[in-house]
Amino acid sequence: MASVSYQIANLLEKMTSNDKDFRFMATNDLMTELQKDSIKLDDDSERKVVKMLLRLLEDKNGEVQNLAVKCLGPLVNKVKECQVEGIVDTLCANMLSDTEQLRDISSIGLKTVISELPLGSNILAANVCKKITGRLSSAIEKQEDVSVQLEALDILADLLSRFGGLLITFHPMLLDSLLPQLASPRQAVRKRTIVGLSHLVMSCNTSLYNKLIDHLLEGLSTSTSSSVSRTHIQCIASVAHGIHRQAGHRFGEQLWRVAPQVLKHSTDQDEELREHCLQALEAFVLKCPKEVQPHIPTIIDLCLKMITYDPNYNYEDDEEGGGGGEDEEMEDESFELAEPESDSEEYSDDDDMSWKVRRAAAKCLESVISTRHELLAEMYVTVSPALIARFKEREENVKCDILSAYTALLRATRPPPALHTPLIPAADSPQALLLQRAPASVRARACALALLRELLAAAPGCLADHAARVSLFPCASSMKIETLVFVVWLVRGHAPDCMRPHVSALLPAVLACVHDPFYKVTAEALHVLQTLVKVMRPLEDISRGVSGVSGVGEREVGDWVRGMYDCTLVRLRATDMDQEVKERAIATAGQLICHFGDYLENELPVCLPIFLERLRNEITRLTTVKALTKIASSPLRIDLRPILSDAVPILGSFLRKNQRALKLSTLVLLDTLVQNYSNAISIELLSKVLMEVPALVCEADLHCAQTALTLVRGACERCPAALTPDARHALTPNILALARSPLLQGGALKAMVGVLSALVAADVAGCGLGVRPPRAPGAAGGPRARQPRPCCHSASYQTSNAYHSLAKCVAAVVVSGGSDALDITRGFLKDAAQPRSDTHHMFALLALAEIGRHLDLSSIPNLKEVLLSSFTPSSEEVKSAASYALGSVAVGNLPEFLPFILNEIEAQPKRQYLLLHSLKEIIACESCTPESVEALRPFIPEIWVQLSKHCQCAEEGSRNVVAECLGKLCLLEPQQLLPHLKEFLKSSEPLTRTTAVTAVKFTISDQPQAIDSMLRSCMSELLVPLRDCELGVRRVALVAFNSAAHNKPSLVRDLLPQVLPTIYAETKVKKELIREVEMGPFKHSVDDGLDLRKAAFECMYTLLGTCLDRIDVFEFLRHVEDGLRDHYDIKMLTYLMCARLAHLCPAVVLQRLESLVEPLRATCTMKVKANSVKQEYEKQDELKRSALRAAAALLQIPDADKNPHLMDFVTQIKSFPDLQPIFESILKDSSGGVDSNLMDQS
Repeated sequence: MASVSYQIANLLEKMTSNDKDFRFMATNDLMTELQKDSIKLDDDSERKVVKMLLRLLEDKNGEVQNLAVKCLGPLVNKVKECQVEGIVDTLCANMLSDTEQLRDISSIGLKTVISELPLGSNILAANVCKKITGRLSSAIEKQEDVSVQLEALDILADLLSRFGGLLITFHPMLLDSLLPQLASPRQAVRKRTIVGLSHLVMSCNTSLYNKLIDHLLEGLSTSTSSSVSRTHIQCIASVAHGIHRQAGHRFGEQLWRVAPQVLKHSTDQDEELREHCLQALEAFVLKCPKEVQPHIPTIIDLCLKMITYDPNYNYEDDEEGGGGGEDEEMEDESFELAEPESDSEEYSDDDDMSWKVRRAAAKCLESVISTRHELLAEMYVTVSPALIARFKEREENVKCDILSAYTALLRATRPPPALHTPLIPAADSPQALLLQRAPASVRARACALALLRELLAAAPGCLADHAARVSLFPCASSMKIETLVFVVWLVRGHAPDCMRPHVSALLPAVLACVHDPFYKVTAEALHVLQTLVKVMRPLEDISRGVSGVSGVGEREVGDWVRGMYDCTLVRLRATDMDQEVKERAIATAGQLICHFGDYLENELPVCLPIFLERLRNEITRLTTVKALTKIASSPLRIDLRPILSDAVPILGSFLRKNQRALKLSTLVLLDTLVQNYSNAISIELLSKVLMEVPALVCEADLHCAQTALTLVRGACERCPAALTPDARHALTPNILALARSPLLQGGALKAMVGVLSALVAADVAGCGLGVRPPRAPGAAGGPRARQPRPCCHSASYQTSNAYHSLAKCVAAVVVSGGSDALDITRGFLKDAAQPRSDTHHMFALLALAEIGRHLDLSSIPNLKEVLLSSFTPSSEEVKSAASYALGSVAVGNLPEFLPFILNEIEAQPKRQYLLLHSLKEIIACESCTPESVEALRPFIPEIWVQLSKHCQCAEEGSRNVVAECLGKLCLLEPQQLLPHLKEFLKSSEPLTRTTAVTAVKFTISDQPQAIDSMLRSCMSELLVPLRDCELGVRRVALVAFNSAAHNKPSLVRDLLPQVLPTIYAETKVKKELIREVEMGPFKHSVDDGLDLRKAAFECMYTLLGTCLDRIDVFEFLRHVEDGLRDHYDIKMLTYLMCARLAHLCPAVVLQRLESLVEPLRATCTMKVKANSVKQEYEKQDELKRSALRAAAALLQIPDADKNPHLMDFVTQIKSFPDLQPIFESILKDSSGGVDSNLMDQS
């Protein structure tokens, strides 16, 4: 402390020097010290530093003054409150000084102090704000000195922006000071007053807000001056924006008064007034979309009129003709993105302000388009032609806004990704109207490209006839890059047959760009070449035996290929190029050889060694591996023998590299080479590569293991000799260890089964039945079972999933083993009949199940009896395995086993649940291929009859299995069975209706099915149970609706107006469903409607992702707000919904922030009772974490940081030591761009 005081004293002494350089350096050093977090000042030093800095504000040297002002910022956080108040008093006094320089520097100082005041310390901030506010109010009213007024208004705006909530007592005084300034003769004063008022309304009460609106409307109605009207309209627009940040509903309530006045003045002769009116209307549309709805038609008509307002220029086209002008324009223009502007566009008049009116009209139209998706079809009839006709706009700024508005129209036309829409839309849909009116040619640059990209996204294939109009004139590099990126979009957005005729027009310009000196242009041009190659000669055509390029002469194709190859080769050879160009050149050369290798046969000796050289380079090896994979997989069977002997060892060495992407790509390339070039690779080389594979076969990286196993399988099938004894000894332990892993599943499991089958089928020495994966202890397998058996209590055998995957592996080995298969199966049956433990029993049953899927086991005696007797043990896992085994074995011989299972379901009520699971397994297995469906078809009527008898089963588990079976059978025979299912829905028995509704859920899958058209026609009937009188029926109906909304939203989109009110009604807490249950001396409330509400909220969550354009978001959000105060499970759901809504509909959420923040605050500040159990603490912690995620998502909304309620909540969060680190971590994760607010709906 003493050393700091001494150092500060020295600096203060230098600040009194007569030499300005000394004063400057000392002040600079002081600022450096003040910026250190560690500095602590004693009371005496504080006083001296403050006094000296305030004195330096009056220094004669401007640089010293500026440094002194900068010092005030860090000083505010280093001194006591009394010192800060002293600084503010002095600065406020200086504001009224006669010296202009002192006034200016003092106003800057006040702004600096205000910006540095800590938000969390409300006492200091409140005291300082109160001191400043009175002075500012009097300064604002000081009409004689405009410069003082302007500075005071600036400072007041900053003050209200940060601390408006602390000045509530001053709000009436401030409003009285500001309102007269709206009539000031100085435009600068009026503008700054409007800014101050927009900040004031963020925190003022309703009466003051109404007073402001009344004043503005009264001024508009009585004003005879255009300047006053302009000011009031500007203020209304600014207030609309300001109020929106906190409580948009307040402005919405007054819109019925405000909008007519604004619309009335929008036809005034004053052009600036028209512009301000249009800007105000744009604010209304964006900020109060619900309340402005009645005025939307009028606003659209006004904008369409104003967008053509250009009294000072005579266009050649008749604007009143609309469509004719558009057609003529489209004929005259070609899409030359960088062509110099025509003479008409060079016209400029400094006094002409009409372009501002047109620009404001275009922006207002864009806001309508972005928020009123329900008017989309109508807009294509009225707005679209008008916008297209204005593509000839002479002012570049206005033209860009017009193009931006049309881009918004196209963006709104994009079908939701979840919808299964056909490529050619219905005749009356917005997409079809877009195709009819697509702007084929526009004279714009970047905006035109953005528009056309959206056009391709909204209506794929619509530019097929206009591709040749794309022109790459000599122009700026940035424009070339934009155009080349668009060409890639263009080519990808059309079928190859559509684009092929335009290749001759596009290719010369693209080839010229490959030689461009700017590397980014070169890289994009090579990307275009790569894309064009795929279009010119698709691999499917080569596979079908089509020679050359369809519809193009051989000579012309040869010229194309030669030109592309020569350009690419120059870049491929160059070693002093940018990395991006190198990679693009390698990828393009690989694509070219893959598709046109037969045309380049003589060039391969030149080109392939370059690939080999790039393969040896650490920087380019990954790209080269991918390019070689394309070449190796080409149907042209390119001759790679010249480089294989050198390339294969290099690829083998890549498998040892610590680069996952390289290892995966290398494995894919090696597998492709083994499949297509096995005769050209020596056994010795391949065996050396296979020696590198075992290290990759492990559970640490299942994707890598899967790819490695695929390579081993390919080698086994194509080159079994490559599996030398050394390779086998290295591979076998790793393969067997992975087979026992509980993590083995999905693609890795499939690859494991494939490789084991291949090893046994190929009869590789030492890889027969004798080395099959070890089975559970006690599983008989004949004398050849030589592998050690693991202990049944080992960790890998404790997971049920490990048994299932291991059983599949055993079955693969047994089924491929030929004549010994049935003998081994009998051994498993013996294990199942006389088990030593539950684990032995379960594994034996699972092995029988997997073998029975592939072999007919009906010849084995006692099989049915053993399987049925396995239904009785106490272990649920054994019973489940027995049920699975019976169903799987039946797949091998349906006529033998299926009637037996159906009879047992009827005869054995106690085993009904397990037998139904067996039946479900049969239906699931036999639904996979057309052949298996045909095998099951004769039994479907008998199965249906048996299942229909159990629709009223009292046990819910059995009913669910019956429902799943009924639903899957309907998928196989929709014409015959769906009418029966609809009859079940009309049953008088609630349980039958429940089963039928659940069955409907299983008819809706995420893949196209034959039943889809029938479901679409009768979906309204199938959703009638949503209004059923029984709770249970309504709950499963909501689950079925959720499945439809998630998997096939097109089925329910058109029904939402009728269905949504029902869903919303189910989100309400119903007191009649809450009952009290006595538990000893205590009473416990049970809510029978909780599951129903949870299902309703789950439906709402799903609709956010699939049918957002059909939802009234305001009403939706109101029900979400109710859920924020509901039960734990529902809170968790609604927190997710808040986060998603913040991302999808930020403008709407911003209006409702206050009502969303309060429930979140209640959750985060909730305390768990002291005597609560551990689970209650964990539940509360998870609830708080979810609430913090929602708060973080709300904070990401633009302008959310200006909302005082949200920022106060964030400050409160950061003041809790247990919440602050969690919140910081969530904010850090959310900034990474990954949406963590998605619920797993699989």
